Amino acid sequence: MKIRAHIFVSGRVQGVFFRQNTCWQARQRGLKGWVRNLPDGRVEAVFEGEKKEIEKMIKWTRKGPILANVKRVEVFWEKYKGEFREFEIRH
Repeated sequence: MKIRAHIFVSGRVQGVFFRQNTCWQARQRGLKGWVRNLPDGRVEAVFEGEKKEIEKMIKWTRKGPILANVKRVEVFWEKYKGEFREFEIRH
C-alpha cells in the first residue's frame, strides 16, 4: 500500500548531516520526496512510497545520524500523490 508522510523533526538536527543521511536512507528504501531545513531549526520532509518502508524511515528519523539529538518527530499521514521522481534535498 502506497502512502505519503509529511514530517517535522525537532532538536539538534541542522548542521549534523541530517538531510544528507535522510536522503540516503530514503533512497535505500525506494522512497520518493524531499527533505529540507526550516528557518526555526527543524527539518521537514515528505516521503512517498510503501507504507512499511515509510514506517521504517520514520523510525530512523527518531534517532537520526550520530551527531543528531532528536527531541520530537511530528508525523502527518496524507494521501499518496505520486508526484515525485526521486528523493532530493531542497534548499
